[in-house]
Amino acid sequence: MEEFEVKTIGFIGVGVMGKSMVRNLMKKGYEVSIYTRTKEKVLDVINEGAKWCDDVKSCANNKDVIITIVGYPKDVEEVYFGENGILENAEKESCIIDMTTTSPKLSIKIYNEAQKRGIYALDAPVSGGDVGAKNATLSIMVGGDLEVFEKHKDVLSALGTNIIYEGKAGNGQHTKMANQIALAGAIAGVCEAITYAKGAGLDVQTMLDSISEGAAGSWQMKNMAPRMLKGDFDPGFYIKHFIKDMNLAIEESTDNSINLGVLNEVLKMYKTLDNDNLGDLGTQGLIKYYEKYSKN
Repeated sequence: MEEFEVKTIGFIGVGVMGKSMVRNLMKKGYEVSIYTRTKEKVLDVINEGAKWCDDVKSCANNKDVIITIVGYPKDVEEVYFGENGILENAEKESCIIDMTTTSPKLSIKIYNEAQKRGIYALDAPVSGGDVGAKNATLSIMVGGDLEVFEKHKDVLSALGTNIIYEGKAGNGQHTKMANQIALAGAIAGVCEAITYAKGAGLDVQTMLDSISEGAAGSWQMKNMAPRMLKGDFDPGFYIKHFIKDMNLAIEESTDNSINLGVLNEVLKMYKTLDNDNLGDLGTQGLIKYYEKYSKN
């Protein structure tokens, strides 16, 4: 693989996290072209210097790197495959980096199709939500060829601080599945602690201050618990997208004959909220389940 400098990046999927990621790439001097379904929602980043593309095809063409972070596996399929998709329109020796949390099987499919076309491919899902995206402190879990990872680490470093190579194609997604499994238990634990404290008549903030620096402390406790107490349910990460991730984790665990009891229970809670039309809340909205259903 010859040495070259990444200059041009196509970025597809400019949502809650994507906007901040585009801004951070531009801050590092990359020329960033963007495509998302609704142009009106990204006029701010266009005014800040991002170049608008009318479709996926033009966003992928003549770019050194193409990054995607879309909603669901079906969206990944849509942007990568077909006559107007990324794989048919990316240049040879360009690198496609899918940062969507999606199926490991789909990441392997993209990798294999890219190889046939002389295109490099990484699966690089992220963790850290809107805060991590804004501050360029995302954790990035990367699967693919080590040489390709090393060559494009500077691009990833514009977006995150904990950037780890996980191994072969699909392993980035498998690591993200483990992250989401741990997250499900952590956020439910915070909700249960708050619910217990309220029932016991404690001052909830004092309780959180007391336990957050000890063995029970977590990112969720420090970042999401304050949002819960303020009634701030704006999405850093949507409930509906977390449900998608948990379903993927259950699908993979089932394939490997593994039963994940906590994950299954937390998924049921989130599905109840989604059925109550709360899927567009942030994941901290799980506290609403406890407020409504925790009384015996």
